[in-house]
Amino acid sequence: MIRLGGDAKLDRTAILRWLQGAFAKPAYRAKRRIVRFRQHSDYKRFLHEWSELNAPPASRNTIRHLPAIEAFSLLLSDEEAAARHHQSIWIEDDPLVTVHATIHKPASREKGIPWGVGQIRAPQAWSTTTGHRIKVGVIDTGVDFSHPDLKHSLGRGINLLNRGSLPHDDNGHGTHIAGTIAAANQLRGMIGVAPRATVYPVKAFDQHGSAFVSDIILGIDWCVRNRMDIINMSFGMKTRSKSLLSAVTSAYNAGVIIIASSGNDGKRKSIDYPARYSQTISVAATNRMRRIALFSNRGAYIDVFAPGDKILSAWLNGKYNEMSGTSMATSHVSGAVALLLAHRPNLSPAEIKAILRRSMIPLRGTKAPRLTGELDVMRMLQAADR
Repeated sequence: MIRLGGDAKLDRTAILRWLQGAFAKPAYRAKRRIVRFRQHSDYKRFLHEWSELNAPPASRNTIRHLPAIEAFSLLLSDEEAAARHHQSIWIEDDPLVTVHATIHKPASREKGIPWGVGQIRAPQAWSTTTGHRIKVGVIDTGVDFSHPDLKHSLGRGINLLNRGSLPHDDNGHGTHIAGTIAAANQLRGMIGVAPRATVYPVKAFDQHGSAFVSDIILGIDWCVRNRMDIINMSFGMKTRSKSLLSAVTSAYNAGVIIIASSGNDGKRKSIDYPARYSQTISVAATNRMRRIALFSNRGAYIDVFAPGDKILSAWLNGKYNEMSGTSMATSHVSGAVALLLAHRPNLSPAEIKAILRRSMIPLRGTKAPRLTGELDVMRMLQAADR
């Protein structure tokens, strides 16, 4: 194994040979990891040499370039990854992340306003704001472009798993999220929280609802470069990722509002990442009774609660499904923030979080109602105007 340490200057030839060796390892001996450069100058020099590397086409498909965090994701064995004690690079796992939803079941056609949209008082705001021209990037499983309730609500987006294709949904979760945010078919179907906002599906998750952190980082980067106003992140993981935090921080510093779900483990003092990062708006779930849903993670890290229990929304093949999860709560908040941004377009992510936190209504059945509460769109808009 080549040592990658010692000198203050990066031995780029050593790393190129190391990467070539990593390409040749059998997949069963390796797992996906992120290799990140500590110095910008080393990254730029390496990027130039890597672009000229005469690697086999299969190798180039194996490695993922993550320009937003000056890193690469590739398959490395434990032995190769052990070479992390050096000055020029660091290595961390590139784990799988899963979407945040519990059991779903088919539902009959929804007409009009779903209960969650009504509970947060979105319809009362539509005479003032409908989310017009607000762009919401939904990093998820894609979307059903043919769904009649979504055909006026979608931008093209991107498919990170198959760059040549539209981000078609082969799971259903992303379509459900998009419906709650911006469905717009009130006469014949359902209507979402912000019916004139535009959802841009960013397909990073496969048909099983799983994605690597590196796919999510690429999705965040796409959202920033394509000037999304909001990123909906209805997924999470238990472990902290420096690489994901770096991408989230870059988006936050660019003025993008990131809304993330807390997780469905019923934990009382802990939530999943990326919702646990302070740069996100973290969302937990309530039921029709304005009580915390049993499955929802909760605690001091939560910024706001929203409806997430037995939420009916759009599904594959033009159908509808009922789902429960903090994913569903997060899509309500993304829609609400779209309404707010259309009304007050120059608010920063920090200002929006502060407005949400001071305009919530108390939860039922909680011992500390003042610490957190449920989303209320009308109170949110009033707080923004004060």
